[in-house]
Amino acid sequence: MIIIAGIIVAILIAILIIKYVPLKLHWLVSIVLLSVAGYLGYLIFDSIMGPIRFNVEKKVRYAKVIDHLRMIRDAQDAHKTITGKYERDGNKLIKFLDTAEFAITNTHNEIIEVNKGTKWQPLMVEVEQKVTDTTGYDSVKESLFKNRDYTKMLQVPGTDTEFKITIGFIQKVAGLEVPVYIAKVDKAIILEGLDKSLINQEREAIGGNEVKGEFLSVGSLEEVNSNGNWPPFYDKKE
Repeated sequence: MIIIAGIIVAILIAILIIKYVPLKLHWLVSIVLLSVAGYLGYLIFDSIMGPIRFNVEKKVRYAKVIDHLRMIRDAQDAHKTITGKYERDGNKLIKFLDTAEFAITNTHNEIIEVNKGTKWQPLMVEVEQKVTDTTGYDSVKESLFKNRDYTKMLQVPGTDTEFKITIGFIQKVAGLEVPVYIAKVDKAIILEGLDKSLINQEREAIGGNEVKGEFLSVGSLEEVNSNGNWPPFYDKKE
């Protein structure tokens, strides 16, 4: 649009110069036209480079946010493994990580005798069954967060905002409800200060090599998974 507008303006100016500007003032008009051409050139350059700069900065910001979402995912998965559920309160989740421990177990087979008869006429039969023993405990903090500061995982990098965590349940089969969660932040918050029109376009992304939708998130309230909604190349940098 800028190029087309520039061509139209140049044609109109040329017509006006021929008709109304004295020949002795053409030098002054030339300086003005050169200035206008330079300004239009800058606008064209900026229209090309603007989205490129936006995408570079976007990926830098997203990568930092995704690092925190990964920590929330690991924390929630550990919480579910140990307690059987996800945690809604982010601060409680952090406190949980301070002292939580994974049980170290050992599973083996044992032969036991089972009465297949009755109380009065017992019929003892040897049956093999699996037995799980707890042999020790392993710190969640040391296992998953040894070189990561999980105490700041709720903070969206570069902002004064915290991730919104929501938990719920979905029914897998009749009578069986499974816990689910999602942690998310609006893209507009992450990209604040950049071109608003490009931010609006980013919030309407439909996937592919882009983060789909309005939010950067991990987990889901519609299905059982702890996946993030970012494209795989962000994980290759991990």
